[in-house]
Amino acid sequence: MVVQLRICVPGELSAVTLKTCRDQRGAAEVALAAGASVVPRGDVIEVLIAREAVEELLEKLEILKIRDVGSISMNTPEFVLSTNADRAEQAAPGDGADAVIWDDVTRQTGEDSRLTWNFLAFLVLATQLAGIGIVTDSPIAIVGAMAVGPEFGPLAALAVSLATRQWRLGRRAAVALCVGFPVAMLFTALMAWLSVPLGLFPHDALEKGSAVEFIYHPGPYSLIVAVLAGIAGMLSIIGRRSAALIGVFISVTTVPAAGYVAVALVLGEYQKATGSALQLLLNLVGIVVAALAVLFFYRVVSRRLPHGVARNLERRRSGPRNR
Repeated sequence: MVVQLRICVPGELSAVTLKTCRDQRGAAEVALAAGASVVPRGDVIEVLIAREAVEELLEKLEILKIRDVGSISMNTPEFVLSTNADRAEQAAPGDGADAVIWDDVTRQTGEDSRLTWNFLAFLVLATQLAGIGIVTDSPIAIVGAMAVGPEFGPLAALAVSLATRQWRLGRRAAVALCVGFPVAMLFTALMAWLSVPLGLFPHDALEKGSAVEFIYHPGPYSLIVAVLAGIAGMLSIIGRRSAALIGVFISVTTVPAAGYVAVALVLGEYQKATGSALQLLLNLVGIVVAALAVLFFYRVVSRRLPHGVARNLERRRSGPRNR
């Protein structure tokens, strides 16, 4: 697996940047477009490099402060036919599927961890779907709510924040969760409160919901499933396997538990509301802890990462990249 880096660099740094890229183990191709950059004025360097060598090259470019005076962008070509690329992958240590590009992981989780209207809308819609599935005893609606829920993004961001000590990222993710869930639960409770007098569902609807009893009956497997989902979710982010995230979404009981708490409180089922709240807490904690364990595992296995990451963290905590 190879990726393509596009480096926009001022002319005075072009030569040293070009040499750094050419000397990088795992680099298959290096191209220079002299004077191609207008703002900032300088050159554009493109590098085709094995994915497992990207983090090491980014660490070297960080020393040159390329991001402060230019830019670095990355994309993954869908199809590459190149003997040089094959040789570069063989020369680079490790395997591309196991390589952690920390800036990329931070970017992915950071984009999904903001408290935006989009995030809030999806969480409200998912919790509403869960509430409907609960009062109608519909597992299909519950699964739909799990798939729609956007909560894994902030949970993954919390894990990345703890692993890399990017506290601004963690605060942003915590705000998204601490505001998003109460707002979504409040809307669901309001709709349930309005639905009862309208006759949309009976006041004893929760007593007939045998198909959704698992939501308010947390147990050992609640935590086990959350841990497995957290591991799978973080691995999918690291390996850029977005399809696996769908399985993560529909395996955890975060949104259904939040919806059950809201409905149960409206209907006076306080014991079931307490059980659902515990289910929600177990899932949230289990996902974050498991995702954090995956990140720590990768840092231990890949001996060179902590040094480069540590150099970059001070800049991340105060720089514009944490927006």
